Amino acid sequence: MKILVTGGLGYIGSHTSVELMHQKYEIILVDNLCNSNEKVLENIKKITQVMPQFYKIDLTDKVALEKIFKENTLDVVIHFAGLKAVGESVKKPIKYYTNNLISTLNLLEMMQKYHVKKLVFSSSATVYGNPGNPKYTESMGRGQTVNPYGSIKSMIEQILEDLYASDNRWCIAILRYFNPIGAHESGLLGETPNGIPNNLMPYIMQVASGKRKFLNIFGNDYPTKDGTGVRDFIHVVDVAKGHVKALEKIKKEGHGIYTYNLGNGIGYSVMDLVNTFERVNGVKIPYKITARREGDLAEYFADPTKAKEELHWETEKTIEDMCRDSWNYEKNN
Repeated sequence: MKILVTGGLGYIGSHTSVELMHQKYEIILVDNLCNSNEKVLENIKKITQVMPQFYKIDLTDKVALEKIFKENTLDVVIHFAGLKAVGESVKKPIKYYTNNLISTLNLLEMMQKYHVKKLVFSSSATVYGNPGNPKYTESMGRGQTVNPYGSIKSMIEQILEDLYASDNRWCIAILRYFNPIGAHESGLLGETPNGIPNNLMPYIMQVASGKRKFLNIFGNDYPTKDGTGVRDFIHVVDVAKGHVKALEKIKKEGHGIYTYNLGNGIGYSVMDLVNTFERVNGVKIPYKITARREGDLAEYFADPTKAKEELHWETEKTIEDMCRDSWNYEKNN
């Protein structure tokens, strides 16, 4: 079985590529390197002892994309590629809508043309919007999203549903992530965002390594146990393994469209993460409390029951593992 992994050198894409290779799948990686670099390819080889096939292309370039489909007989696509900074999506919505929607539509067009009708799509818990209940279940459906990044994920989910309605020979798994953090235990793969980090753990890393003086904590007056926001943090390796399980699902089913949460099912506060990081790694994280960010919710976490029952997947890593592996990657890089 030959699998095309778009965004394969990105944070979640690279970890998933390693897990696929551990399971002896043949993969082809595609990335435009806008938020990654070719060193990741070498590190995947160091971990797996195999150099995967790689194309440096942008999915908005339909001619270059079609070249991959012409040169390879593909069975499945796992689609990670896309701009992913929530804050930047608010400031540059046209850039995000153009890139993420056109790249996905180009990919689906090529899949349809070359009769590749198995897809695992990287979605997000942001598609739920603010349903009023902090425990998110797939049955809630999509809500009113609060930023362009989430709106685009929701739109793509709708596109996939419409595609399946038009041709039920497709088999599609939609995976809604909560808050992936952590790094590969080897210290060779992790999250290295460009510029100011948008997510909590990369920001903690920059403070721990001395790149920044302190961590901004946005609000300590939420109706939570310590006043800081609560999120469902999940180890990136557990997320990667969820994609392998979703791949097994669509291989087995042959057709259908399936949606799953990938989360721990446990809410950790911002201070939980800071305190655990300090305890596990022996590194102090200075912080300042600032005003809440517009659009931030007090609390949300996954109900992962469906993924456990249907994919036979559940998380294995602890919050301590997430903090330890993140710092190990930061020290090595």
